Amino acid sequence: MSASGTILTALLLTVSIGHAASISDLMEEARRNNPDILAARRAWQAAAQVPSQVTTMPDPTVTVQHLSVGSPVPFAGYTNSDFAYIGFGASQDLPYPGKLKLKGESAREDVAIARDKLDTVTRSILQQVKEAYFQLAAIQETLAVLDRDSRLLEQIENIADARYRVGQGIQQDILKAQLERTKLLRETARERELLGSGKAQLTKLLNRPLDSSSPDLSAERLIESPLRYTAEELLAKARTQNPAIASQQEMVKRQSLGVEMARKDRYPDFNVQYQWQHTADQFRDYYMVSFSARLPIYRSRKLNPELAQATEELGRSEREYESQIQAAYFDVRDQYLAAQTSSQLLTIYREGLIPQALATYQAGLVAYQGGRQDFETLLSSFMDVLNFDQEYWKTLAEHETALSRIEQLTGLALN
Repeated sequence: MSASGTILTALLLTVSIGHAASISDLMEEARRNNPDILAARRAWQAAAQVPSQVTTMPDPTVTVQHLSVGSPVPFAGYTNSDFAYIGFGASQDLPYPGKLKLKGESAREDVAIARDKLDTVTRSILQQVKEAYFQLAAIQETLAVLDRDSRLLEQIENIADARYRVGQGIQQDILKAQLERTKLLRETARERELLGSGKAQLTKLLNRPLDSSSPDLSAERLIESPLRYTAEELLAKARTQNPAIASQQEMVKRQSLGVEMARKDRYPDFNVQYQWQHTADQFRDYYMVSFSARLPIYRSRKLNPELAQATEELGRSEREYESQIQAAYFDVRDQYLAAQTSSQLLTIYREGLIPQALATYQAGLVAYQGGRQDFETLLSSFMDVLNFDQEYWKTLAEHETALSRIEQLTGLALN
């Protein structure tokens, strides 16, 4: 075996392929451990604690009063003047009717927005896990192709050497075969780097420790997943099941409640207070009830700008909602076309290019052995086999990635 062949074999052996993990197991692990998902879940749980707070009446105020007469000493004049007293009272703020209800509805919209945010983050992370997984699977298959084709190239080199020894070939054929094996060595090194990068990406998404204690990752063999939905069906699902659209729709509702709240702020809030005052036993006790109202009189400087602000924010959220729908529609159509095109290409590779290239190579190998074909033509047919195999796995990874992005946008299970 040549020196390049020895190095290539050693390099392939250093590519450790761990126990194949299923995509469903890795997705479940990401749901449990990914810090972005956990943070979004905590934000949703925190938001869920707000509605009961904002719909509760303000805390009452308790008052203790003491009034002395004739001296600052406590209880001075308490027995000889009916002006000295000790009093106890309580007061309660009363928001204008409907304000607490609006605050509760707004807080519940915040809960819905946080829930949609959790769904958006979860789908995004799971899509990234799938994409990294598919790329990892494609790289593993590419390394297997390089390993197989290095053995085919070694066979070509041996035939060229045998022809050269009997005077039927030239040394240049041997050198070209060795050059191509060295190129395979370069390709293997690049794919090996991508393999390590893909594993690191998955490890980060799964929040595994970045040290030797983390188990090695490898993917199961890729299989093409069919796309059984039309573009119109996918668009309809995106409209109803896309969390980013749902979140923006909840934001429109929240801003609408903000306009209602700004209108409610034009009405007064109230306060009711009750107090009991006691002097000496020979004097009668005092009982006092008071009622007050906050008067919202600064309309031009405060209330009108508040309402205008809320109205503008409502208009902004409505435009953002429309923009979010259009963006989702574009993404669905784009990924649908990508999935369709890659599926057609996969069929062409499986049923046309790959078997035709392999048959051409095998026929050329026999012809070269018999001296009926030149080495350049044989090498060209070999490179077709290598390139079509690599392109097939790359296209398959792109196909599955397109489906995973459609899943993220529509909530459907396609892979």
